[in-house]
Formats: sequence, C-alpha cells, structure tokens
Amino acid sequence: MIVLIGLALYAGAGVAIGIAFVASGVTRVLPEPAPVTIGARILLFPGAAALWPYVLIRWLRSSR
Repeated sequence: MIVLIGLALYAGAGVAIGIAFVASGVTRVLPEPAPVTIGARILLFPGAAALWPYVLIRWLRSSR
C-alpha cells in the first residue's frame, strides 16, 4: 500500500509540474527562444510528467 501511495504522489506531482512546464516553462528551457505549437506541447507533456524531477531542475536552472 505504501508503494502505491508513493506512486500516486509521484504521478500527481508529475502531472502538476508537466502541465505547468508545457504551459509556460518549455520556452524558457530551450537554448534559443522559439514558438512551441500546441501539438508539440501535447507531445512533450507525457515525458515532462514522467521525468518531472529532471524537468523541474532544468526549469529552475534556466537563465531566462
């Protein structure tokens, strides 16, 4: 039961950070500012949600 609760917390944090990242953070992390389409944001969301600790670190360390 503890493992399932931990997995649910990880998934919940991933969804929250993934939504925030694709909504506003993806353009900050890119090396060159470029417009990101809705389709690209939809494709980026699952990876951002699954790898949210790495995404959050990159997002916080971005200079812009």
